[in-house]
Parts: sequence; C-alpha cells; structure tokens
Amino acid sequence: MTSSTTTPSRKIIHIDMDAFYASVEQRDFPELRGKPLVVGGDPNGRGVVAAASYEVRKFGVRSAMSCYEARRRCPDVIFVRPRFQVYREVSSDIRSIMQRLTPHIEPLSLDEAYLDVTGLQAHRGSATLMANWLRAQILENTGLTASAGVSFNKMLAKIASDINKPNGIAIITPADAEDFISTLPIERFHGIGKATAKRLHAMGVSSGADLRRLPATTLLQEFGKRGQFYHDIAHGRDERVVKSKRTHKSIGSETTFRDNLDDNDELRNQIYEQNDDAFNQMQKKQLIAHTITLKVKYADFTQITRSHTLSSAFSRAESAHYWLDKLFLDIPRHLPIRLVGVTFSSLAPATQQLPQLKLFE
Repeated sequence: MTSSTTTPSRKIIHIDMDAFYASVEQRDFPELRGKPLVVGGDPNGRGVVAAASYEVRKFGVRSAMSCYEARRRCPDVIFVRPRFQVYREVSSDIRSIMQRLTPHIEPLSLDEAYLDVTGLQAHRGSATLMANWLRAQILENTGLTASAGVSFNKMLAKIASDINKPNGIAIITPADAEDFISTLPIERFHGIGKATAKRLHAMGVSSGADLRRLPATTLLQEFGKRGQFYHDIAHGRDERVVKSKRTHKSIGSETTFRDNLDDNDELRNQIYEQNDDAFNQMQKKQLIAHTITLKVKYADFTQITRSHTLSSAFSRAESAHYWLDKLFLDIPRHLPIRLVGVTFSSLAPATQQLPQLKLFE
C-alpha cells in the first residue's frame, strides 16, 4: 500500500447472518424452505418488508420495500408475521458462541456484529480460521448460515462480509486493500449514504480511486468534519475501535395491523402488548427508563408521537399503562390507525435505581 495508508495491526471480523429473519422462519417451518418469503406486512400489501429470503431477492425484493411493491415484483411471494422474541433468542445464542472466542464484541443489530480478535492465540492466531470456526459453530448450533469479512479495520471487514454472501467469507489483507478500495463504487463505502454519494458524484467521484485523489481540504470544505473520515477511508484508514459495550438510547417495540383499527379497547390492548415487549427487552438489558413515548401511524401513513417523563423510573410494565392511557387520549383521532409503538428512553443501568419507600407497608 502507499505510505499514506496506516500500517495495520488489528484483526477485525464482521459476522453477518444471511437473511436472518427469513432464514429463521425457513428453519422452523420446512414448508417455507426454497420459497420466496417476506417477513413483515401481509398479503394485502400493507406494511413494509422486514426481511426477504434469497429466493424472493431474485425478483428485486429488498428490506424496507413496501409489501405492495414486493407482491407486484413477485406475485407468488409468501408473507409471514415477524416473531421478534424468537429472533432475539437466536441472536443471544449466536452472541454466546462469539463470547467463547473473545469478549471484544460490538453488536450492530440482532444479526451482525464486529469482533476484535487482535492478539488471540486461538486457531493459530489466524483471524480467517477464527471466522470460519464461528461460521461452523453458528451453523451447528442454530442451523443458520453466516457470512464473514476479515480485515484490519471495521470498514473493510464489513464490506468484505457482503462479498461472498450467502454462507461465504472474504478477506481483505493489507497488501490487497489499496487495489480493492480503488475499484470500490462509492456507494459501497460503509458510512457514505445515498445523499452523500449523490453529492460526491456531482464532484466527479464515483470510486475509491476518485475519492482518494481529492485533497482532505476539499472534503472538509464540502462535508465538514465528516470530510476527514471520507478522506481516511479512501486511504484505508479507519481507527474506530470495536466497542464491546454499547450505550442504549432507547428501547421500543411496534406493530403494524393487518387491518386499520378504530376501536379504543383493541388499540389499548395492542399498545399494552408493545409496552410489555419493550419493557421485557429493557429488563433483559438490565436497564431502567424514565421516559415513555407512544407512537401512532394513521391510515394515510402520517404519524404522531407523545411522550412523558417521570422523576422515578418505571418499575413494572403495568406501571406504564396509566401514562400510556393519558398519552393515547392526547392523540388526535381523525383517522383509523395502522400502527402503534411504545418506546422507553432516558435509560440508565438498573443498579442506579434507588430502593422505593414502601409508604403503606
């Protein structure tokens, strides 16, 4: 590599499960295997695609696409409702496998994580052998396939994990990095979104080589502090560390109804269900919350939120019902409702909760 590139010393693995939600459904229900499957939404085209099996991806169906568009592209698509509790349990099993290798794990979502394996002596110190061991253990213990990327920084490891999907592995070594980055389309850089890519194209930048030719001063003028990051990744530099402990800003749960709802009792029951799910997630992470937010999406896809903050933390899921009822009454009811969600925020470790005085004991 050129002298401007940081001398790599770290070994980073990025593990990315293959079509995670859809693969869990196909594992648990054999009749769905080999079928074009969408997790999320319903056959009437309501909602959005949460996950798409590889069979339906051949038709151009992708996550976040409307289910109406998914059915238009693939008339034989099968829709199933998501089972998030099951996905979380499988994700926890996968995390346990990772922890047998290293404690330096940074989860990005239920289905992907970075691992820093620098200096480990397991598997002859080879990050590639470690990644293949992880993939084999995940398959043996969960019946699911994972893809892996191995490199000397997070950006390249994440890009690498997508190269040989599904059920593959790719390694980007220090010797290969410069040539690899040079030919990489600008949209493939992790950290460059659609809006930034559009601005870069307007500046004549379409590949890593084009980005590398731009002076740092030009990028700083155009993108502010973020411009330095773009300059660094064009030269293979990404000094971000694997953060084994993430700070949760909020924890929530929401659901889209099969049919729009207008009945108050039904809506309250649905709100309570999302509240219970969100509260259980929070308890598992050993967190407490002082703020609760109710989200409502109407039949015309407009949405509104209402929040309330307490001086003391919510102690039980049921303790939020009173405030959710008040927030619900504050929501305008001009249209039927298609989605409700509950989010807890202003989070803190549960160990910070002071004992409550039992006034009437």
